[in-house]
Amino acid sequence: MKLYLKIWRQLNTSSKGMMVDYEIDNVSHHMSFLEMLDLLNESLVMLGERVIEFDHDCREGICGQCGIMINGRAHGPLKHTTTCQLHMRSFKNGDTIYIEPFRATAFPILRDLKIDRSSFDSIITAGGYIGVSTGQAPEANSIPISYEAAEASFDAAACIGCGACVATCKNSSAALFVSAKITHMALLPQGKIEASKRILTMVNQMDMEGFGGCSNTEACEVECPQGISILSIARMNYEYNKARLLKK
Repeated sequence: MKLYLKIWRQLNTSSKGMMVDYEIDNVSHHMSFLEMLDLLNESLVMLGERVIEFDHDCREGICGQCGIMINGRAHGPLKHTTTCQLHMRSFKNGDTIYIEPFRATAFPILRDLKIDRSSFDSIITAGGYIGVSTGQAPEANSIPISYEAAEASFDAAACIGCGACVATCKNSSAALFVSAKITHMALLPQGKIEASKRILTMVNQMDMEGFGGCSNTEACEVECPQGISILSIARMNYEYNKARLLKK
């Protein structure tokens, strides 16, 4: 099929970007969205033009690198799908597709569709870890964890840090990402020792990175590839208020 693409081109963070029109033919319905961009880049190489840069790694929906706005939606038209797992059968012959990078103050554009997600790394560095004694792993049965707690923790830990929640939020809030990282440790015994310090430092770092506040529109849950529940945000608020009370 033939497609008309309008793609954001920007040389670097300090330069001014613009939408550039491209036409691409012979696109298979079986291609992934990133494979379609690969095909376009091959044609640009043949013409001696600069290729379109975009983030990708595993292309299996688990690394969180392929963040792109497609027709105004993070990762495209399907719910709970990464860009790399979106296939061209979701589009029709002759469609016009708008392709842009994620937009957020805390996600500066590096070039074209590539963004800097190091703000997420700073939040994790601030408190997204536990302190444990090194040595032989303890016997699993010596740390009883209920099935419900283990499952809820695992669901939150499934967050891949792609940033779709930030890109789709009208306030560019990172509440879903941060709350997922806090929740998966807060529910387990290993994470309770440093729980108060963790929540305060991570939320403080989130604010320092320039993310906005959560206004509970739930758009983040809709666009999240892993379907992280906004109940994690409720857990984060609970842990934060508890930590503030304990600090007094």
